[in-house]
Amino acid sequence: MKSFLSDVFGVGISKILIISFSLITSVIIARSLGPEKNGIIATLLVYPSLFMTIGSLGIRQSTAFFLGKKIYGEEEIKTAITQIWVFSSILSIIICFLLMFYLSKSGENLLLVLLALLPIPFSLFNTYNSGIFLGKNEIGIFNKINWIPPLIVLFLTIILVLGLSLDMAGYMMAMIGGPLFIFVVLLFKNKFISAFSIKVNRPIVAKMISLGLVYAFSLLIINLNYKVDVILLDQLSVPFETGIYSKGSAIIQYLWQIPMLLSTIVFARSAVSKNDKEFSHKVAHLLRLSLLAIAVGSLFLFLFSELIIVGLFGSDFFPSISVLNILLPGVLLLTFFKVMNMDLAGKGKPWVSLKAMAPALVVNIGLNFLWIPYYGADGASLASTISYSIAAVLFLHFYSMETAIPVKSILKYKKSDFIPILQIIKKIKY
Repeated sequence: MKSFLSDVFGVGISKILIISFSLITSVIIARSLGPEKNGIIATLLVYPSLFMTIGSLGIRQSTAFFLGKKIYGEEEIKTAITQIWVFSSILSIIICFLLMFYLSKSGENLLLVLLALLPIPFSLFNTYNSGIFLGKNEIGIFNKINWIPPLIVLFLTIILVLGLSLDMAGYMMAMIGGPLFIFVVLLFKNKFISAFSIKVNRPIVAKMISLGLVYAFSLLIINLNYKVDVILLDQLSVPFETGIYSKGSAIIQYLWQIPMLLSTIVFARSAVSKNDKEFSHKVAHLLRLSLLAIAVGSLFLFLFSELIIVGLFGSDFFPSISVLNILLPGVLLLTFFKVMNMDLAGKGKPWVSLKAMAPALVVNIGLNFLWIPYYGADGASLASTISYSIAAVLFLHFYSMETAIPVKSILKYKKSDFIPILQIIKKIKY
């Protein structure tokens, strides 16, 4: 438990840094560019974001699984990763370009489209690398891969957007800097230069991709549930509404860092766990603590939503207040999924998430088509909240079945649940 708490503390610091750097960047962009241009940026970035899921082919998760279970050696996995990376980068850029250019209303600006595509190969490489650190339980290095890019993006945004007044193009260029820096560092630090080879180890590549594709498809459905609102707002509404939605939902993303703090560690520990049932009980414990933290955070955001939105982004984003408030109930319930899914993914069972997320996605798309034309960003927010709630309830049921732990046992609080909190407080105090 002591090492687990140490990891929680380390990842917690990393998440705080990520939130701080990302939030400051978001404030700069909101106040410099306004709702409409923020909407254009959101629609341009949504397809690369989704293709990071598809293009990653679930390699981070399959790498962590195979390395954590000691099924393959690290050098063999590194060589396989480099070969998969070259193929996936080319494929992702081509397909993503076609989707952005022909489907998005903002795709007519070729310069912005190309700038949005450039981070893809670097981000994919960094994602693949992080699977090695998770598989080896090197949480400290994993943390650095995550918080350094937002810092660089913030630094470049200040220079390019505020200093040089390069507008949307400046921000899109800044988005390239973070992944590129980590790419160069990892290429040498993790000795990936020597891993490049034209000799393909087909069995390893095939097994990594076969398991990884299941992870990737699961992650695609999950991320579509988060991103489909922006895609459909682009098609059914105007950039202003997309910009309003993007800033309201952005605050929610920071709230989600609480369960994501735990899920990273859960995945890494689950991949190397020798007693799956015992570990799932620990995950249920973490879920109960996460629900309390998210509930407190949600109440705070609801009570001070106007102060937060207007104070951070300016009065132009006043309509984002209702977006934030509508999303809060769904975000609270989706904590079930955010924490518990990483346990099953670490056990090599990513397909379970599809049973919950696929029906929820269908509902999300249907309600977006129904409500966006009339209610804009608020309609998209309500569709998401209903979708998240359905996914949460379904996944809680399926997780209970997979782990043979009754739902009542998963949700019932105990006095022992709060011991880790006291230990963390003592660690901070001393």
